[in-house]
Amino acid sequence: MILSCGEALIDMLPRMSTEGEPAFAPYAGGAVFNTAIALGRLGAPSAFFSGISTDMLGEILADTLQASKVDTQYCARSGRPTTVAFVKLVNGQATYAFYDENTAGLMLTQDQLPVLPASISTLFFGGISLVNDPAASTYAALQAREAAIRVTMIDPNIRPGFIAGKEAQYRARIKGMIATADIVKLSDEDLHWLMGEGDVSALAGQILAKGPKLVFITEGAEGARAITATQNRFVAATKVTVADTVGAGDTFNAGALCALHQAGALTKARIASVTDAELDAALTLGTKAAAVTVSRPGANPPWAHEL
Repeated sequence: MILSCGEALIDMLPRMSTEGEPAFAPYAGGAVFNTAIALGRLGAPSAFFSGISTDMLGEILADTLQASKVDTQYCARSGRPTTVAFVKLVNGQATYAFYDENTAGLMLTQDQLPVLPASISTLFFGGISLVNDPAASTYAALQAREAAIRVTMIDPNIRPGFIAGKEAQYRARIKGMIATADIVKLSDEDLHWLMGEGDVSALAGQILAKGPKLVFITEGAEGARAITATQNRFVAATKVTVADTVGAGDTFNAGALCALHQAGALTKARIASVTDAELDAALTLGTKAAAVTVSRPGANPPWAHEL
């Protein structure tokens, strides 16, 4: 089973009311939440760990997870409020205004970490959950606790505006988690933010030198790349008409993990010796699934039968 660990929140997406007035509609979301949902819909054994409120919006999150076949037994439920993010779309690109003070997700602490059974082979981390404490340190502690015996993957999904004033601490945490992880996924923009300018493959090689066995780099409409110490595989993106890009990278993560799971590659030994065919399958499922997500509004990952 793959345990996605990170934020769950309500995205308030721009809509028009029946009276023709600008309005916002609530949708369950969050980068790591979206990956858990996508994994469940693609048929991978998926579970989720986060701080989730018992309030009305928290119930929407829990119900949405369960409807997509995601195991919620590891979630830490509390009476604190749910994180809300208002979304602005400009030419299909999303920017966010977060309301996260004292929320169930943000206030997650290490005494709420679950005991994990042997059936969980892989832990996935990322998103804004790695920015602010106490939650960010809690997730880092979970990765450190489990990394010796389970595959761990991180996609920081960097939002520079969200980390303003906290960049030094954030960079240190992300670099530490990358060094601990087996798999790292970065968009080309995230890669340059972390590593500076330069050739994508060369910069990914520098990431590998820090400790990971496999690096995925997504390059927007161009496609995605998988790089190991001896391999550099590329798959072009599936061409679609883009509604918006909300959840695209999150869905790619799920597709890649699902394919690796199907190949039996999500063990400490196997992830270090993944084959070209397995990398190609991971890139293909990741890009195809992401293409469906971007073709419709909001983060609405595909079910397996849609592919």
